[in-house]
Amino acid sequence: MTEELKNNNEILLSIRGLEVNFHTYRGIIQAVRSVSFDIKKGETLALVGESGCGKSVTAHAINQLIPMPPGKIDKGEIFFEGKDLLKLSEKEIRAYRGDKISMIFQEPMTSLNPVFKIGKQIADVFMTHHKISKKEAWDRAVRLLELVKIPSPASRANSYPHQLSGGMRQRAMIAMALASPEPGLMIADEPTTALDVTIQAQILRLLAELKAEIEMSVLLITHDMGVVAETADRVVVMYAGRKVEEAEVHDLFEHPGHPYTLGLLNSLPSNEKYKGQTRLEAITGQVPDLLTIGLWCPFENRCKYAKDICRKEFPEKTEVEPGHSIWCHQVGKLD
Repeated sequence: MTEELKNNNEILLSIRGLEVNFHTYRGIIQAVRSVSFDIKKGETLALVGESGCGKSVTAHAINQLIPMPPGKIDKGEIFFEGKDLLKLSEKEIRAYRGDKISMIFQEPMTSLNPVFKIGKQIADVFMTHHKISKKEAWDRAVRLLELVKIPSPASRANSYPHQLSGGMRQRAMIAMALASPEPGLMIADEPTTALDVTIQAQILRLLAELKAEIEMSVLLITHDMGVVAETADRVVVMYAGRKVEEAEVHDLFEHPGHPYTLGLLNSLPSNEKYKGQTRLEAITGQVPDLLTIGLWCPFENRCKYAKDICRKEFPEKTEVEPGHSIWCHQVGKLD
């Protein structure tokens, strides 16, 4: 841990050189390769990229929720409030899970236990981290359901997950995440997946209100650039396990520097360049096989700007301006 990081009180979470691999019968899948980023206190950082790029694996590594085996964190450091989480024992990391680091999982129907009532599942979180009675834990669970704007919270607390709509289940997951005593960091893994647009907007508005109310940081995982524009302060773009661009959210949308980021933004239906057209622009080709991926730029086989050097080595970091970094051999040559 560097002295700079030790002395920076603004940084809540710092990931350095993270590498996560999955050892399978076919070989080693390189899921996350040399990923580094920081999350400041009170900040929302979005991890974006298409499915399989390593977003969720990176997030699960923070709480050591990766199944080992087959998964293994082979390299890296993850500092939370100055302490390296990867050096903690299983008992020690459990004290962080659901306490200072909470998580909203991607699919609430599979994350919530189908045989227990919603209220009991939230109350159990309180009882794990506080020495309180079942009655007090239940009352707190009901108050949290009210906080996340579930109607008739006392009644809904007695419901099972299958009795709630998708939006209600997602709100219940958020309530469970908020049951931690000190939610310094909330990891939201695609919290609006499979929800209709109206409910999606309500969930995002709720997260923004809660973030401001309890002054927590948020790691938002998504492939929806519209969600990023609405909620994030900074953005890290990932592709095939690599970080390819990092910038403030407005800077990223106004001045995308990596061909993959440009492709993501050009595929948005709301993009003004497509007014009056019937077809959207798509990124051609396929994601490379993570079993056989090399040390070169993983996007080279889909990039219309690719040169010979792109097929030989991964590019060094280029900081085009303070806070905006790009990993591309063709920086400034995308016209």
